[in-house]
Amino acid sequence: MVLAHQGRKGEPDFVHTKQHADVLGKILERPVKYVDDVSGERAKEAVKGLKNGEILVLDNVRFLPSETQERNPADQAKTELVRSLAPLVDLFVLDAFASAHRAHSSITGFSVVLPSVAGRVMQRELTSLGKVLGTPRKPCLFILGGAKADDSLEISRYVLGNGIADHVLTGGLVAEVFLVANGSDLGQPNMALLEKKGLTGLVPGVRELIHDFPGKVIVPSDVGVKVDGRRRELSVDELPTEYMIEDIGQKTIESYNRLIGDARSIVLSGPMGVYEDKEMSTGTRRVFEKISNSKAFSLAGGGHTISALAEFGLTGGISYVSTAGGALTDYLMGKRLPGVVALETAATSKRVGDES
Repeated sequence: MVLAHQGRKGEPDFVHTKQHADVLGKILERPVKYVDDVSGERAKEAVKGLKNGEILVLDNVRFLPSETQERNPADQAKTELVRSLAPLVDLFVLDAFASAHRAHSSITGFSVVLPSVAGRVMQRELTSLGKVLGTPRKPCLFILGGAKADDSLEISRYVLGNGIADHVLTGGLVAEVFLVANGSDLGQPNMALLEKKGLTGLVPGVRELIHDFPGKVIVPSDVGVKVDGRRRELSVDELPTEYMIEDIGQKTIESYNRLIGDARSIVLSGPMGVYEDKEMSTGTRRVFEKISNSKAFSLAGGGHTISALAEFGLTGGISYVSTAGGALTDYLMGKRLPGVVALETAATSKRVGDES
């Protein structure tokens, strides 16, 4: 049987999983059963009625109020979900790396009472992440773009502080925050955007990072702006500007691509600019092309990163594209994921109810 969640309570995509069962059936080209219950009598009867080889999708596990309450695994094992379903199950497979950063009952509760294993997606994610966070082939680059500057600061401090990354390259709003920390005045509209997004508070931490790891954090030397609908490039020395910064410039692209050409391991998270705009997509496209054509082991993650790779037809050149968002970010920060910890514990511990 398959447990899954869809959306969050109160949001438009918080729906039943019947449509997922229908799609799964089409992909597998075989019938997939569905029951509009998670752990009640109808769900249990449906599980008991399964014949060898049949597949059952249960309803959205987040319909249970207790599912999203974060507790330790022993307490999650006592929830209605685990107590109702575990007696009917031979093996628990956790294949949701993208949710492994959640200490929810469906993620950590079953491994306390059942033989538990990682699924193939979970296995591929952890194996690939081990290649860039364990003992990566050097030089190792982390390329951090997009808008999540707070995540980028924590990731940078972890990978530089632990000798994982040789350099961190920045793009997007991340680069703008790092430029400000490096002493640049970006101009009123750009500073106002950073203030609006609550990113200016990160400047002291980024400044400290740059001080602690001299020469390791690379910021753009030029940027792209749009003037009357046309792209124009400005040296950082020419800032501030009255125009919005929307990309890295040609000199930055060339210097980044030289480092990428020498790299043996690359982590890519976030575009270099407003890649959706053809005029301002140059930085993202050319940096992503260089990574895609590189012989280095490359790992890419994040929704905008994946979308940009698909937009430019470069996905096939990336060694591994992660399915995760928050879980990937936490892992890159060196945090322990509750779902992974639960599997590790299950592999070495006596399960509840074991006699031997």
